Amino acid sequence: MADETPHSSHPTELKQTIGGWQILFYGLGSMLGAGIYALIGRAAETLGNAVWLAFLMAMLAALLTGLSYACVGSRYARAGGAAYVTQRSLRKPWLSYVVGIAVMMSGLTSMATGSQAIAENLARALNVELPIKLVAIGLVFLVGCIIYRGLRESMWANIVCTVVEASGLIFIIAVGVRYWGGVDYFETANDTVAGGSGSGITLTIIMQGAVLTFYSFIGFEDILNVSEEVKNPRRNVPFGLVGAMILATLIYMAVAITAVSVVPWRELAASKTPLMEVAHRAAPWFQGIDGVYVAITIFAIGNTALLNYIMGSRLLYGMSKQGLLPALLSRVHPVRRSPHVAIAVLFFIVSALILSGGVKQLAESTVLLLLTVFTVVNVSLVVLKLRPGEEKGGFEIPILIPALGAFVCAALIAVRLQAAFTTGGEAERTAPIIALAIIGTSLLLYRVLKPKNVVPQVDL
Repeated sequence: MADETPHSSHPTELKQTIGGWQILFYGLGSMLGAGIYALIGRAAETLGNAVWLAFLMAMLAALLTGLSYACVGSRYARAGGAAYVTQRSLRKPWLSYVVGIAVMMSGLTSMATGSQAIAENLARALNVELPIKLVAIGLVFLVGCIIYRGLRESMWANIVCTVVEASGLIFIIAVGVRYWGGVDYFETANDTVAGGSGSGITLTIIMQGAVLTFYSFIGFEDILNVSEEVKNPRRNVPFGLVGAMILATLIYMAVAITAVSVVPWRELAASKTPLMEVAHRAAPWFQGIDGVYVAITIFAIGNTALLNYIMGSRLLYGMSKQGLLPALLSRVHPVRRSPHVAIAVLFFIVSALILSGGVKQLAESTVLLLLTVFTVVNVSLVVLKLRPGEEKGGFEIPILIPALGAFVCAALIAVRLQAAFTTGGEAERTAPIIALAIIGTSLLLYRVLKPKNVVPQVDL
């Protein structure tokens, strides 16, 4: 547990309440969002029946960084997460600030878009007119109340939601597994007659597909922000993080193979609801399946909002402890043991985002922002491993892994930028421009606010 520092303005600390299986469900719930339901079609458009290769490549890229995060979490169980390890290793407060804001923006935009999506789904399901933005704000308030009650209650809510959203994907696998083996899993749109099956597969195409499907693995990094509240973090953080990534990969690969086995990949790519199309064809006997999947979508998006709210409140708390944000944000309720001030501040920020509109454009930049953060965290771990006297964790990895993780994340950024500015349209160019704008704004904020109480070595 963190020691008291001069920066702390309140004696109460976060309490270690999360066990190994709870943190595994936290990681799995963070990854198994509603994104897979749309991503499978977009990835099929790029790779055809070989869409599973995109998920495999994305998993390998994510796993390198996931192993780095597991190592960091077993060494430094701090709520600041990526911002903490960046400051500890590179000792550049401005960079730690930018990393923290980038992670924060990815979570806030996800909460804002997710809450509005739930409100829209509820309106369609009930067949009534609803004030979407006000309902969305009400949902954020409800989630905030759950988190204020305490992390234990939030973890149980997450487990219920994770089981529900996983059941939707497992059902698709179960009803579609009998179709496996019926198609050529290396066929792509770029195959030539002379070259035959698989002749259109190139590393560039696989990487482009991996950039798309990488989004479905985002969420594992949130575990780092709650590591301060995990029992025996040296063991349980790596167990939860790596275990969640393995389970998510198995589910995604099986879903990808099932989808192209049941529905021809060209139809899958053209469908607005690709996995719903798979479910309809594989289980025509299931009456009311649309309503079931609307409910599952609501649970999935709601869980994403819940977990991002938890992550955001802990990140604000951690950055406050580092001296990067006002000390008020590191206050913890003496009874509930939750960072109640940070929770309240997040509610007002997300509400403002919902009311302002334009959140979807911000959300498009999430992958690029997080890939940038992943690159920095991997480099930070390399530096920490080379620094004499740094404490060892319960899960150590060879230095080659974070080095490769940094290289792969940087390569994925390059592929995304190359596609956006050479073959992409205006919409594709928007995401990197917004990502750069967020980074630039973060630097400007740091210069304007000039945090005066930054802990130099972050030895909290």
